[in-house]
Amino acid sequence: MSQNDDERLDQWLRDAHAMEQQAVKMLDSMAGRIENYPELKARIARHAEETRLQAASLEDCLKRRGSDVSTLKDMAGKFMGIGQGLSGLVAGDEIVKGSMAGYTFEHMEIAAYRVLIATAERAGDTETRDACQAILREEEEMADWLADHLGPTTLRYLEREASGQTAKH
Repeated sequence: MSQNDDERLDQWLRDAHAMEQQAVKMLDSMAGRIENYPELKARIARHAEETRLQAASLEDCLKRRGSDVSTLKDMAGKFMGIGQGLSGLVAGDEIVKGSMAGYTFEHMEIAAYRVLIATAERAGDTETRDACQAILREEEEMADWLADHLGPTTLRYLEREASGQTAKH
């Protein structure tokens, strides 16, 4: 382990914390607009709560390591999340595009946690590794859920649209 490994781990933990702050904003925004897809709304709301706990876990890791979150990165992540959340307001097929974006974002998070796990392992920080492994499992579960529901959500959207019902969200 080198000092650089520890510095890199702290940097990537801060990045992950900002990523989770962004995710909370996106999830809350989308869940708040969903009206006609109750199962998706409930799963997104549940994952938003998981995401809040994930951010807290990352903050605990940083504090235990003698570091702290990056206020600037967190603010940037939140603003990006707000922007992404608002972008759905103009999309007529928001529910489909939002599901696709969520699936993509989950895979970015999965990659980030795999990087963090490897780095924590190299740095000899088993507590951070274990925390990141727990978060990784939740991200994989959400990605799997979204994958299983992309087809049915799309078909429900198309059926609602064809019948003249509100299909957007």
